[in-house]
Amino acid sequence: MTFVELGFALFALLATPGPTNTLLAVAGAQAVRRPMLLPLAELAVYLATVVPLSIWGQQWLATTPTLRFGLTLAAAIWVAVLALRLWRQAAKAAAEGAARAEITPLDVGLTTLLNPKALIFGLILIPAGPGLLLGLYLFTGLVVLVALGWLWLGAQIAGRFRPLVNRGGAVWLGMFSAFLASRVLTG
Repeated sequence: MTFVELGFALFALLATPGPTNTLLAVAGAQAVRRPMLLPLAELAVYLATVVPLSIWGQQWLATTPTLRFGLTLAAAIWVAVLALRLWRQAAKAAAEGAARAEITPLDVGLTTLLNPKALIFGLILIPAGPGLLLGLYLFTGLVVLVALGWLWLGAQIAGRFRPLVNRGGAVWLGMFSAFLASRVLTG
């Protein structure tokens, strides 16, 4: 895979709506106080998972076949918890008449840690690229760029639609959790 091909593949997967991107968009809509901490949390966790996966991942999967099952189950549970929290936050905001910014770097970090995209980045895309360091540099830049894009997109939502963002995000995360759970049950 060439550098350009790797860039397109990484960008396409990073930009795809998922749990982390949903949280970033909701955080942008809620105008969280230090928004730059969220992309940095995402980047730190992605690098902490993708680097070891890129180096040793194939060995781990070969020796521990239940690892993929356990990771998928953990991700499904965490995303369901996030969906419930967002739904409750929307109900509370409606009752109080204002949206509260409760998405933290820890939320983004845990969600990124359990995001199945990390497996694809670390086990497939980056090892297939032109070199580990070059692939990681490209990955680092794209993670920050895409995260800022999702924050910006969320911030563009008009004020009267902001309470709906939490509900929409909760529904999306709930569907994603159900998808992950179905993969655990059928796979």
